[in-house]
This record gives sequence, C-alpha cells and structure tokens, in this order.
Amino acid sequence: MSSESSLKDRSLAYHEGPTSGKISVVATKPCETQQDLSLAYTPGVAEPCLAIKDTPEDVYRYTSKGNMVAVVSDGTAVLGLGNIGPEAGLPVMEGKAVLFKRFADIDAVPICLGGMLDEKGRTDPAKVIAVTAALEPTFGGINLEDIGAPACFTIEQELKRKMNIPVFHDDQHGTAIISLAALLNVAKLTGRKLEDIHVVVNGAGAAGIACAEFYISAGVRRENVVVCDSKGVVYKGRKEGMNFAKEKLATEKPCRTLAEAMVGADMFLGCSVGKCVTKEMVKSMAPNPVIFAMANPVPEIFPADALEAGAFVVCTGRTDYPNQVNNVLGFPGIFRGALDVRASDINEAMKLAAAKALAELANCAVPAEVKAELAKAYPEDAAKGMFDGECPLARTYVIPKPFDPRVVPHVARMVAEAAVQTGVAKQPIADFDAYEAALAQRLKH
Repeated sequence: MSSESSLKDRSLAYHEGPTSGKISVVATKPCETQQDLSLAYTPGVAEPCLAIKDTPEDVYRYTSKGNMVAVVSDGTAVLGLGNIGPEAGLPVMEGKAVLFKRFADIDAVPICLGGMLDEKGRTDPAKVIAVTAALEPTFGGINLEDIGAPACFTIEQELKRKMNIPVFHDDQHGTAIISLAALLNVAKLTGRKLEDIHVVVNGAGAAGIACAEFYISAGVRRENVVVCDSKGVVYKGRKEGMNFAKEKLATEKPCRTLAEAMVGADMFLGCSVGKCVTKEMVKSMAPNPVIFAMANPVPEIFPADALEAGAFVVCTGRTDYPNQVNNVLGFPGIFRGALDVRASDINEAMKLAAAKALAELANCAVPAEVKAELAKAYPEDAAKGMFDGECPLARTYVIPKPFDPRVVPHVARMVAEAAVQTGVAKQPIADFDAYEAALAQRLKH
C-alpha cells in the first residue's frame, strides 16, 4: 500500500468513527435535576433574557457569545483543493474549530454557506456579507475561511465596517502575520532592514496579496515589491487578469516573468503552485536570499534544492521541514486576545503585534518545562539542540513551533495590548503580565 493510499484510508477512518466528524456540543452547566432544568430552560431562562433586553452588553455575561467564533466559508477556495463547495469544505471548517479549542480554548462553530454564488459560479460578496452580518448577535468573532479572491477582500472589508465584533480572514492575514514574524527574524540574522528588502511574491490570491500589503505596512517599500500571478508579473498598464487588489501592487519595473523578477531580489514568497522555482532562479537572487515556499503539499521549490542553490533561510507550509509557516501559530492567540478585551475589530496594529510576538519568542530562551514539552512534540529537533541556548534563533528556527505552549498566551497578550492602545477594546485588562500568566495556566488544561 502506498503512503498516499494509507493516508487516505487513515484519514477517512479518523473522520468516520466512532462518531462522524470532529466536533460536538458540550454543556458547561449541569442538567441533572428538575431544578437544573428549570434554570437552564423554562422558566428560569427568562431572567437572563430580560436582563439582556434591558442591558444588551449583558449578553457577554449570561451567554457563551464572548468565547464563540463562527468559522464562515462558502467552500470556493479551499487550500489545495479549490472550489469544492460548502459541503466538501465542512471537514476543513470542523478542523479549524478543533484547533481553536485545542490551542486557545475558544468554542468555534463551522458555518458553510450554500447559495452564495452568482450566475457565473463565483462568490457573490453581497450574499455572504448579508448572511454573515446577521450572525453578530450569537458570536463574539468571525473567522472567514476559504473564500475566493477577489470577493474575499470585499467581504472582509464590508463586514469589518458593518459589524462591531472582530472579523478576520485567516487565508489573508494568517500567512501574512506568521511569515512576517519569520521575515523580521531573518532580517535580524542577515543584517537587513525591512525598507531595503526587495520582495517577489508569486501568487496573487488572498494570501499573496495580503502578505504583500502586510509587509508594506510593516516597512517594506511598495516599490520594492513585485507580484506575479499565472500570467506573469503584475505591472502597471497590464489589462489581462487584473482586479482592484492587483492594481494597488502593480509594479513599474520592466520585468515580465517570475524568473526576471527574481534577479537580484532578497526574498521570494510563494503562495502559488509547486515546483515553479528553479535552482537557477535562486542563484540569480541577491546574496543570502530568503525563500518562503508556501505551496502545499508540493512547495514552489523543495528546501534541499533552495539551500543547495544558496538560500540562507527556507520556510515552507509543511510540518516535515524546519520553519513551518502554520496559521495555527496565529489565529488562536489573535482571537483569544481580541475576545478577552472584547475588541470591536482586529486592526493593523493588532496584526503587527501578533507578528512581533511570534518573532520575540524565537529569540527567547526556552524554559526547562517548555523544552520538555517541545521534546515530546519534536524529538528530532530537540535532539539537534534546536531549543537550546539563551537565544535559539537560527537559520532553521526563525519562528516558534505550533506546540510551544508559550505561543498563544504571548500572542494573545500582545494583541490585547494593541487593542487597548488603539481604542478598540471594550473591556481593557489592567495587568497584562498577570493576564499572560493566567492564560498560560488555563491552557495547560
């Protein structure tokens, strides 16, 4: 039996039994006696209903809204699978709910929307916006997932404008936040400044566009960014395959192909297709080039080939290589921090705070108890000494690992602080050191 068929069989069995799917609803209050029943439902439930009617903010006091996130998708851009529809996308959204709970103790509900397409079979932003906005009374936050570009940009922007709870499209911002964290540390290792780095982005979908814009927000110069799509370089004056998001990033440089764009570049970021980058392209880049090959399951170039061609650092989206840019490093802590201060938005400052939090952790000495946990999750890395030293930052360790228990508490703390500083927190935290410590203790269980 091949490894692929073995994975298929194991995955189908995992999802099928003993209970179909990966999530369930678990009550947080007892319902064992007549008195319990009278409190959980009629007649006692009328009291919190009336309290909320009089003081709407009490919905956070008497319901689970404050710890509840909706994972909303129409299944039109499922990672690696494309437009497979809402039913086929449901296992992915259930998986996202599992990660929310496992890493941040957030209750997440997958909501896969049907009937969201226009007459041409593309996502109709107005339909998705109308349905998602109507969820605000129930949920404390909205995680948009696997919605095709360019509709996803319009949907997120309009929902952020209409809703008073955090709205976050993880396909855009998750990869952007985590890869920026890695870039901040690579810049430190190579002595570069963000404003001097020349970046080539291959892939002009949700992730590629968001990464480019986020790097610019962090300090990379817009004129130093070149974006490529399946038709080549996105340049000013190009007519074919353009949209409003690409127009903002269109370059004035004369390059027209990916190979031409990579000549002299400091960094390559791939959110595209496997094996589209050659060793020769890497060799044409500036000294000590940075390769973020994020395509899954086959990266744009495999790490061994990139390193042989002279790459200084290679990041991928895979678990079996060093420096995995995994969105689970971001969204659990980002939403945890946003929910805990009852933020009305996840703004640019909060996203930058999350990236800086992740970058910081890779520079911090790993406490003995954390090292023991990492050794269980990553025995080969631990055996190589990856987590040793006062500053473990290295070419093979530019971002922390997903199972590092410090990640969510530290990201949540930094995000919550940024929310307070930017005025979007409705329930500020007085002592952030105590908050981070308490959250770390809570998540141990």
